[in-house]
Amino acid sequence: MVMNTELETKVKDVIEQIRPYLQNDGGDVQFVRLTENNVVYVQLQGACHSCPMATVTLKNGVEASIKKAIPEIVSVEALDYVE
Repeated sequence: MVMNTELETKVKDVIEQIRPYLQNDGGDVQFVRLTENNVVYVQLQGACHSCPMATVTLKNGVEASIKKAIPEIVSVEALDYVE
């Protein structure tokens, strides 16, 4: 099994690849944490935070990209604030 810190690094790398696409539309995404159950928590920022399509962006864009690159990831969830 891959160490959680290795998975976290991989997740952050994928997020860095996604960010420019979101930034082009005035939004952004920030990594918050990775749980022991391989659930990634992110914070949508800028235009993404208040966009009515944020859930679609999160699931079809961010989550799909992360899960494609890292099949061990179970899901990606958004937090309204950083805990």
